[in-house]
Amino acid sequence: MSLRLDVFSGAEVAPFIPELARLRMTVFREWPYLYEGSLEYEEHYLAKFLEWPESTLVVVRDGERVVGASTALPLAQAEAEFQEPFVKAGLNPAEWYYFGESVLEAAYRGQGLGVAFFHHREARALQFGYRLVTFCAVERPANHPLKPSDYVPLDAFWQRRGFTKRPDLVCHFSWQDLGQAQASAKPMVFWVKAL
Repeated sequence: MSLRLDVFSGAEVAPFIPELARLRMTVFREWPYLYEGSLEYEEHYLAKFLEWPESTLVVVRDGERVVGASTALPLAQAEAEFQEPFVKAGLNPAEWYYFGESVLEAAYRGQGLGVAFFHHREARALQFGYRLVTFCAVERPANHPLKPSDYVPLDAFWQRRGFTKRPDLVCHFSWQDLGQAQASAKPMVFWVKAL
């Protein structure tokens, strides 16, 4: 493997949108997201990163093929659903840099790339003047029928990165689960860190 990791923002993201859409759909089909998705939605979602110079896209390539990616942007530019819990808690979204998804093909996991994703996004947050960073993760019922028996939550990994879970900061975001006829809202719990 000849892996290469690069950081992009704004219009630099454009050439990667088709491959990123494919990658997001592949990885998010896995537990705990179970995301049905569509390429059209994914490409529309990713296009927003073109408009914001303070967006971050970390891309991992094996040769020329994109095998992993991680995103971030100012929380004030994220969807209203993600800002709402902060506003309700009296926290100013304009002070936070929001880490979006990290997606990585299974064959490339366990090689330190997840740590690199956090490192590069934190560096970008500081570069843009943010001292507070956050992300959120879906909460599924412990007895969900599609939960793999060998599933290990990422909580310990996130704690080692210095993040604290904030069960009081919860948003609800809708998507269509695999095998379901329509979208449904899922709880997403935030994790926070001061840099």
